[in-house]
Amino acid sequence: MSRPTARTKARRAALDLLFEAEQRGVNAVDLLEQRIAEPSGDIPPREHTDTLVRGVVSRWHPINEALTTYSQGWPLERMPAVDRALLRVATFEVLYLDDVPDGVAISEAVALATELSTDESPAFINGLLSRIADVKATLV
Repeated sequence: MSRPTARTKARRAALDLLFEAEQRGVNAVDLLEQRIAEPSGDIPPREHTDTLVRGVVSRWHPINEALTTYSQGWPLERMPAVDRALLRVATFEVLYLDDVPDGVAISEAVALATELSTDESPAFINGLLSRIADVKATLV
């Protein structure tokens, strides 16, 4: 098995921050800034983690709207919390980061879902993100 890339680690850190912020009912950017000021590990969050968390929070409503529109009857609140965080990170990458190929963002999200979520989540996340990528031009 290959070692995770810096961006893979950054995605995982962004996912963790967004998940924790939702569970604690706090703003993810505030939590990010707290972690940067007082890192709990050896290093503060990576630059790409910062980009992802700030980007998701700054585009919270359009991201949630896209997820709700294309999830075919699965309201966000019914999805596992980890899936919501994963979908928000990947949707931000697909819609707003030109330096990340859509396929990479989707496959990374599917890999994280395989590792962290339910057996059904990888296929659901792949399908939903693929739909969003297909209609991207109409969303941004």
